[in-house]
Amino acid sequence: MARIVAVVNDLFFAVKISAAAKQAGVTLEYVKGRGVMAAAKEMPGLIVFDLNDAVSEPLQLIAQLKADPQTSRVPLIGYLSHVQTGLKQKAVEAGCDTVMARSAFDRDLPEIVKRFAAQA
Repeated sequence: MARIVAVVNDLFFAVKISAAAKQAGVTLEYVKGRGVMAAAKEMPGLIVFDLNDAVSEPLQLIAQLKADPQTSRVPLIGYLSHVQTGLKQKAVEAGCDTVMARSAFDRDLPEIVKRFAAQA
């Protein structure tokens, strides 16, 4: 069964991600901060980051995941406010595979989950 890991503290998006995962029949695991390192070693189909979560320090986590040969191939998606172009650039430089505006992530979430469920 496909598995997605989410480093998301925003309740609004947590509910949306949970609903999309349930509809697609995907196992979803929420982790906090550094917990993503252990979860990534189990090779999830996708890791989702809220790039505005200052507590989890997503840019550092993304860089660590991409630097580790065991986890470097796990796809990473981050979302942020569309006006945060500087943060978007930093996320790409850290190794985030896809960086999306919150609105696009919200709109495309069911399709994103389905795509990664099909690849599992």
